[in-house]
Amino acid sequence: MRLLEDRTIRLFVGLTAFFCANAVLAEFIGVKIFALEATLGIAPLHWDLFGNRGTLDFTAGTVIWPIVFIMTDTVNEYFGMRGVRMISWLAAGLVAYGFLFAYIAIHLAPATWWMGAAQTQGVPDYQAAYAAIFGQGMWIIVGSLVAFLVGQLIDVRVFHRIRRHTGDRHAWLRATGSTAVSQLVDSFVVLYIAFVIGPQHWPTAQFLAIGTLNYVYKMLAAIALIPLLYLARVGIHRYLGHDRAAELRTLAAQED
Repeated sequence: MRLLEDRTIRLFVGLTAFFCANAVLAEFIGVKIFALEATLGIAPLHWDLFGNRGTLDFTAGTVIWPIVFIMTDTVNEYFGMRGVRMISWLAAGLVAYGFLFAYIAIHLAPATWWMGAAQTQGVPDYQAAYAAIFGQGMWIIVGSLVAFLVGQLIDVRVFHRIRRHTGDRHAWLRATGSTAVSQLVDSFVVLYIAFVIGPQHWPTAQFLAIGTLNYVYKMLAAIALIPLLYLARVGIHRYLGHDRAAELRTLAAQED
């Protein structure tokens, strides 16, 4: 089809697919909690916030979320608010779809031989392990989906407000500024729904401490990945040609 020969359409499809894949992956790998210090091979860094203490432990999903931020800002730059809203709702729908079928898969009757197939690997009950990994609590699922959508919708608005003042300059400022605001909301909304309203009923001090720590981590990671934003920009200009890329950016800016 000639329509699919259009490089702009192929670019948007490619960015959408990569964005959605990263969003879904972040949700499913996020069940693992990893120790940042041990991963980096450094001594534990103890923090003390709002009367709570701990080390730098995060969900594995935080490794990939900064890439989602970069993808959001890239789509925003060239396809505007409508483009970001479209991929955000699509990603949220795919995440919900994934959790639905994970739930169905958990409740399929396991083959007897399969349940003990990984005993030599230290997994005595494959079914229990499968359910524990893929069966994230409903409050966590709802919290992450709501936080994701709210964060994305805020991000796109802040991005364009900053763009009004910067024009085509300072892409890093638009990306960092929009992420700073959206992730401030995202980091606390997901925890509030999942762990304050949810059955664990975290006290306020713990909620504020963990939320602040997660926010600082996400912001530092987003700042560290800013060079990827410029690499994506260079790649898009080479793929589309400078004139077409500039035209897209102008059209996207007109949605302000």
